[in-house]
Amino acid sequence: MAEAHTKNHDYHLVEPSPWPFLASVGAFILALGAIGFMRLAQGSEFVLFGIDLTGWGLFAVGLAIVLYVMYAWWRDTIRESREGYHTRVVSLHLRYGMILFIASEVMFFVAWFWAYFDVALFAGEAINYQRVEATGGVWPPEGIATFDPWHLPLLNTLILLCSGTTVTWAHHALLHNDREGLKWGLTLTVLLGVLFSICQVYEYTHAAFDFSGNIYGATFYMATGFHGFHVFVGTVFLAVCLGRALAGHFTPEKHFGFEAAAWYWHFVDVVWLFLFVAIYIWGAGAPPAH
Repeated sequence: MAEAHTKNHDYHLVEPSPWPFLASVGAFILALGAIGFMRLAQGSEFVLFGIDLTGWGLFAVGLAIVLYVMYAWWRDTIRESREGYHTRVVSLHLRYGMILFIASEVMFFVAWFWAYFDVALFAGEAINYQRVEATGGVWPPEGIATFDPWHLPLLNTLILLCSGTTVTWAHHALLHNDREGLKWGLTLTVLLGVLFSICQVYEYTHAAFDFSGNIYGATFYMATGFHGFHVFVGTVFLAVCLGRALAGHFTPEKHFGFEAAAWYWHFVDVVWLFLFVAIYIWGAGAPPAH
């Protein structure tokens, strides 16, 4: 009888888990709460089936559920890995999943680049009167004072490039079982990620244009803002890896959690280079604002 239940394959059959269901519930509540939150900001109401959902309370509940599910689900995944369930086949499939996730993120940013270049390259398109009215037929639009790409944007570019170097240092240190190099490389990467976010917030507070009221501000903030959010997520990802490294996790042979974080961080770096060239340099206009 024991032989009938012996595992003779490399696949990990996961035990029944509540996290997929709870993640769906949390995401649904979060979406409804986000609508209520935005309606509150607009000074209007959000009533569904006679229930007033206006406000931030439902959003906070949904966010709490999603964050807890993320913590608990990844905690279980880490436990399964340390217990030996992540065989070579499972690890390969985890890599496939991360590659597909990054590919979906690439297409996400393609949408924002498409929106930016569509209005920038065809700012004077006569067929669309509203576009000409919004841009004055030129790009950047009339009355928009853009950032000087060779000051704060250039500094942010150097910060991210340095962070890509430090995370690569950490990766190579791990491959050579240099625990101190791993910890210092991750520490510097996290600090550089935080510094980038601080500089981005400073830049936004000193912008000479708003998000609303003009097509330049809308495309600029959507593209760079979503990138900033990805930097925040990547920083948290790497901070978790740092905590795991300090706890003695990861070996030269088994460290996909860290490897996935490094892939994601390099993706964030590459996207910023495209943003820097396309939006800050090519779309700078004259004269610059700062």
